[in-house]
Amino acid sequence: MAQANDLRKGMCIRYNGNVAIVLEVMHRTPGNLRAFVQAIIRYIGTGKSADVRFGSTDKVETVDIQRTPVEFSYKDNQGFHFMDPESYETVTLDEKLLVEAKDYLVENLRVEVLYVEGKAAQVEVPASVTLKVTESAEGVRGDSANNVMKTATLETGLVVNVPLFIKEGELVKIDTRTGTYMGRA
Repeated sequence: MAQANDLRKGMCIRYNGNVAIVLEVMHRTPGNLRAFVQAIIRYIGTGKSADVRFGSTDKVETVDIQRTPVEFSYKDNQGFHFMDPESYETVTLDEKLLVEAKDYLVENLRVEVLYVEGKAAQVEVPASVTLKVTESAEGVRGDSANNVMKTATLETGLVVNVPLFIKEGELVKIDTRTGTYMGRA
């Protein structure tokens, strides 16, 4: 058992008898009222998210999780296929578990799969990934008075805003937490 103040993103808890993963945590102290912890959790069994509020001294039951590093192999109609680099075993995960992670998956990308009570719960991608620009409009000369951006489609289908000088075929670095352009790779 842990206190609600000890909750962190990525932790796994048991809430209302169901196992849930903590997606976001905010500690609030509104004026002269008591402090509380507001958390966004996703239930592993159903995949639904909920916004819950705990008193800062409430006890929360934590659940042990196992993180397994794997490499993304390919996607087909059965799901997303990952390979364990040590044992060469393949794991197939459903698209529901990947949420936003599917926008950043390229072949041989190392990710971590979170297992809770023996079931795959979530896929964690690195903080940044390098992706190839597959489609981008040409920047018009003279449009560069300020930091002007244009849209570009990446190899995974993700659409991001990039500076005018980025051309098709270039590799760009993308922040996976915000989905924004970080720079050339």
